Amino acid sequence: MLEDAAGIRRVVIACGYVDLRKGIDGLSMIIGDRYHQNPFEKGTLFLFCGRRSDRIRGLL
Repeated sequence: MLEDAAGIRRVVIACGYVDLRKGIDGLSMIIGDRYHQNPFEKGTLFLFCGRRSDRIRGLL
């Protein structure tokens, strides 16, 4: 869980659904390939939604 949200400057919500079984490396590749963003940018939270709309995964 995210305990300290003070360092987050930007939140990016990924459109569509993503296989939430992917790890950090897989999600980083999606950010770079599909969305042309830098996954290692400090202060950016990337949110992904699974096929079921009641689950999300974040990459900070």
